[in-house]
Amino acid sequence: MRLALQSLINSCVQHGSLTLVLPNGERLQAGDGSGTPLTLTLTDQRAGRELFLNPELAFGELYTDGRLLVSGGSIYDVLELLGHNLDTLSPPQMGRIRHALRTAFDGWRHRNSEKLARHNVHHHYDIDDRIYSLFLDSDRQYSCAYFASEKESLEEAQLAKKRHIAAKLLVSEGASVLDIGSGWGGLAIYLSDVCGADVTGLTLSPEQLKVAERRANERKLTDHVHFRLQDYRALEQTFDRVVSVGMFEHVGARDYDTFFNVVRRSLKDDGVALLHSIGRLDGKSPTNPWFERYIFPGSHVPSLAEVLPSIEMSGLIVTDIEILRLHYADTLAAWRSRFLGHRKEAEAVLGDRFCRMWEFYLASAEAGFRYGGLMVFQIQLARKLDTVPRTRDYIGAEEIRLRQSEQARATYAIAAE
Repeated sequence: MRLALQSLINSCVQHGSLTLVLPNGERLQAGDGSGTPLTLTLTDQRAGRELFLNPELAFGELYTDGRLLVSGGSIYDVLELLGHNLDTLSPPQMGRIRHALRTAFDGWRHRNSEKLARHNVHHHYDIDDRIYSLFLDSDRQYSCAYFASEKESLEEAQLAKKRHIAAKLLVSEGASVLDIGSGWGGLAIYLSDVCGADVTGLTLSPEQLKVAERRANERKLTDHVHFRLQDYRALEQTFDRVVSVGMFEHVGARDYDTFFNVVRRSLKDDGVALLHSIGRLDGKSPTNPWFERYIFPGSHVPSLAEVLPSIEMSGLIVTDIEILRLHYADTLAAWRSRFLGHRKEAEAVLGDRFCRMWEFYLASAEAGFRYGGLMVFQIQLARKLDTVPRTRDYIGAEEIRLRQSEQARATYAIAAE
């Protein structure tokens, strides 16, 4: 096993300095000795076998269970080191075979039925509600923020994200808007409060529904914002605008045709839709097995090549595509910093093992967006060619108008207090 583990770390780290300490105290070295030296320690013999046989799954499992310890830095530092070496990565033959098999059989996965979709949502979003308040912004935006500069705060960048999306949607006073995957209601409330829209939000999480309804009631928007515990496939109404942020990753590739057919039938003839989703820059690939098991069961992160054919088949027209590259990496860095700053509170709620799992989730996701070919795409859709302006100048103009509207409402809120 010693030779096998030496081969594994040699294939993963050629630049930098990594030491793997085996349970018997033996130390294996990898890299050229440059940079900050990092050390991984395996606490038992079985851990070494698991890591060699299935590193994509075992690395996160071992860290979560406290059987793989990090010294000289954090787990993010280790993942960053691996990320810097991705261009030279030469996985062992077994790893290449496993990846090829997972890719081949990915298309045979079960479709996300309504029952399975509810189960998957419950797994991630219905954990103790206090956890999310420890690392999200005050509006509980659980998706990629929009950083105009690295100096912006998380709150500023999340507000800019909502403004950017609203600008692309061209939401007018009194417009009807469907929000598929409305979460804790922040975007729906923004579209109603700032744009004057009548919004219907759909979620499969009872916990999120309770929070969203409470927030709409506190803002006195219940006449204009309505949340439902409903699967998007059960929709029968039509809307002026349709938006979906951070939900498409949970649809599953076998249901893309269904998703876009629902969007088309839910959109009025002169309507505009906006899809905001995590995607891949480097082509189709199966979901990481650790993420699939512990964080987002049933999820799939698509390349644009997987998404666009379903859009075309639905009859919708792609009117704009924007790729957000490092925005989510910066978002995740802010979440990770906040979570670690409140780690003791999180541990008191869900225990130390959960905290290690959540730290690995945030750290590995950030590394994925910095080094692993992940990005976020925003696709604007319409049913007619002339629904939106011919050039993108209107987006900036709309953002200026929306910012002024936000400031007016903030002034009103302060005066009312």
